[in-house]
Amino acid sequence: MTLTKAIRFYETGTPDVLRYEDVEVGEPSVGEVRIRHVAVGLNYADTYFRNGTYKIPMPNGMGVEASGVVEQVGEGVTNVQVGDRVTYTGFINTLGAYSEETLVPANALIKLPEGISCETAAAMTMRGLTSAYLIRRIYDFKAGDSILLHAAAGGVGLIVAQWAKLLGLTVIGTTSSEEKAAIARAHGCDHVINYSHENVAERVRELTGGVGVSVVFDSVGKDTFMSSLDSLKRRGLLVCVGTASGAIPPFDPVLLAMKGSLFVTRPALADYIADPVEKQALANELFDHVSSGRIKIEINQRYKLEDAVQAHRDLEARKTIGSSIFVI
Repeated sequence: MTLTKAIRFYETGTPDVLRYEDVEVGEPSVGEVRIRHVAVGLNYADTYFRNGTYKIPMPNGMGVEASGVVEQVGEGVTNVQVGDRVTYTGFINTLGAYSEETLVPANALIKLPEGISCETAAAMTMRGLTSAYLIRRIYDFKAGDSILLHAAAGGVGLIVAQWAKLLGLTVIGTTSSEEKAAIARAHGCDHVINYSHENVAERVRELTGGVGVSVVFDSVGKDTFMSSLDSLKRRGLLVCVGTASGAIPPFDPVLLAMKGSLFVTRPALADYIADPVEKQALANELFDHVSSGRIKIEINQRYKLEDAVQAHRDLEARKTIGSSIFVI
């Protein structure tokens, strides 16, 4: 057994439930790999595990995304070997990423190409693969299509905006401050709406000549649901990708007909990377854009693992911009 430092929690609640403590890491069993982490991703989804939105057994580890070096492989593992630099993201099967070392199913791992550092990987694997499926799998975008992107200065938002511009889309972003608006513009947003003092749906209509956008990517949830629907063109698509402001309340589907025969989907990354071939294809496209510099990954917050409580506080207070990581 190897002792390592990790974040664990024994009950759901505020960031204060997170504990920095010693844990034992055993030998990898069949199909498992032991990873020495170099960097760990901080994602808003982590708060859903911590506060009980996502139900998991207690006690448990925290975090589902990290990158590092393969230290040991279990029986039957053929896709990676000791010394490989790898990254991973997942859901229940990868909980425990907030740690110096951990055991991970080998089939969750993605080998890193030379041009991608471990820090960059930890900042973009979950956000980047999420952006990849949103842009490349959810809707058949054509050059000239328009999108509304909530939280445009967030980790996913900055990647989606850049990728959208590569496809020739018009990107309307929303942010909560002028500082974040400037960052969103610098990463591809053609227009930015400050939702703190502007009516989002009205402004979208103005910017689109009254037509509305083809797709809305909404990671906010309850507070923006209605304005997102009101920003769509006839037969447009609302993609609900998060609930930062709370869960969307139940609604009568007739509402979608009344607002223009709209479509709503609530996708999950797990279903778009379940097929190893599709996951690798999305990863390859993402890595290619990042390695070439066409998509830039902004790491604007770096924390020590023992500062996980403060990291969660900053995340929920919307103090973060772009991607955040823990450096091991």
